[in-house]
Amino acid sequence: MTDFLTGSDKNILAAKGISEDHILHQIKQFQSGFPFINLVAPATIEKGIYKLDNDNLQVLIDYFEENRSAYSVLKFVPASGAASRMFKSLFEFIETYKNKEIAETLLTEKSDFNSVAYFFTHLKQFAFYGDLKLVLEKDSLDLNKLLSDNDLVTILEYLLLDKGLGYGNLPKALLKFHHYADGNRLALEEHLVEAAVYSSNHEGHAKVHFTISPEHKTIFEQAINSVKEKYEKQFNVKFFISYSEQKSSTDTLAVDLQNNPFRNTDSSLLFRPGGHGALIENLNDLKEEIVFIKNIDNIVPDTLREETYRYKKAIGGLLMELQDACFQHLEWLEMGDLEDHEVDEIAEFTRNKLMIDLTDAFEGYSKIEKIDMLYTKLNRPMRVCGMVKNEGEPGGGPFWVINEDDEQSLQIVESSQIDKNEKNQMAIVEKATHFNPVDLVCSLYDFKGNKFKLHDFIDPQTGFISVKSKDGKDLKALELPGLWNGAMADWITIFVETPIITFNPVKTVNDLLRPQHQA
Repeated sequence: MTDFLTGSDKNILAAKGISEDHILHQIKQFQSGFPFINLVAPATIEKGIYKLDNDNLQVLIDYFEENRSAYSVLKFVPASGAASRMFKSLFEFIETYKNKEIAETLLTEKSDFNSVAYFFTHLKQFAFYGDLKLVLEKDSLDLNKLLSDNDLVTILEYLLLDKGLGYGNLPKALLKFHHYADGNRLALEEHLVEAAVYSSNHEGHAKVHFTISPEHKTIFEQAINSVKEKYEKQFNVKFFISYSEQKSSTDTLAVDLQNNPFRNTDSSLLFRPGGHGALIENLNDLKEEIVFIKNIDNIVPDTLREETYRYKKAIGGLLMELQDACFQHLEWLEMGDLEDHEVDEIAEFTRNKLMIDLTDAFEGYSKIEKIDMLYTKLNRPMRVCGMVKNEGEPGGGPFWVINEDDEQSLQIVESSQIDKNEKNQMAIVEKATHFNPVDLVCSLYDFKGNKFKLHDFIDPQTGFISVKSKDGKDLKALELPGLWNGAMADWITIFVETPIITFNPVKTVNDLLRPQHQA
């Protein structure tokens, strides 16, 4: 029953494209919670992760180069996230130290890498340093003098607030990341450069899709238009840039701690973005056959890029190779007139090449039952995911999991999905050898040339609930199944080991001082 909904509530729901039944379903999810994922084992080189030697790597790169023009290819970059979290320590510094007393000793004290002191000691090494000097000069302020006077708060205000560069209110895509002789590059520029290399076709057309926030659309387009021609000339390509926004229909209702709808001070319902899992809708709207997915901040300068290109092409080549074989098998399965040994060959391919568990009961099935099962297992969207050796970095990783139907599958699992109070589950986590750098290439069409309906392959039980606050009151927020987690849970999933150089995230501003971003 939705008796709690007012007329105004119903109007808001209609405007968002959210049904009343969907709101009831979300409230039930708050009430019941989400089950933890059931880990069976970590995915390893021995079981679940491809490891490519130099010969295999080159074979797959060649396969990609030979076949890429047979597909429509696009690079998909989630780029709507605000950069504010990058500058958390700097914002805290502004709030805490409005006077200069602390600053007098800040730069002389020993500091760790992520400290504010380290930020100021290495300020000249940031790609945005020149822009910061210029914006201060417009207000007759000298950056060097501000530093010598220990007026660090003023410097940070001009970096972060709208009276200066406004970096604290921009998405990461619009921040200067790297130094170059011909002009320092925004994060989004590095993705254009990458797209020119592995997302372009034989006609030199390179497609890139950015997900953005509506408030940043104009400045995003201005930034792209200011640099696009430069890179088109440099790489002899023509860019086709598209944008989309997280759909309002994917927002989720917030509730209080008693699971009643949370209301703002004006009595309206509070909705929150559904997390990056909402972007499965944006991905579903694309028309391209092959889509590369990479986070906006996971980039390196040109001097370190060659190895990342090689592996990006290799995972693309592996996807194309496996998909070609998969399509051939699906055509045979659809005809149905197969010998026993042919069914066995397809089953072997399914198990050994696609890492799909067919369950012990499979061997006892009749031939027609085996054909039906193999057809169902193979006729799904496919993704090949680069996985990096675990070196203590936070984030999700590749695991074998088991569902309520006792089916095992390869999944990318986030720490929030794991029951940390279960010793056997944590023991599995401790044996994990790799983690997820978010480096995917996806196939979105079936063997008949029809686009998959990606909603059909989501595991709705893989969302999660967190506690937040609004106007001084606690609330519970609902996040949808993550884009590369539960939103792709029922895809064919292939894991490939990739080198650490393919993982270079910028989580804090000082990460831009790491060698891989200063090269």
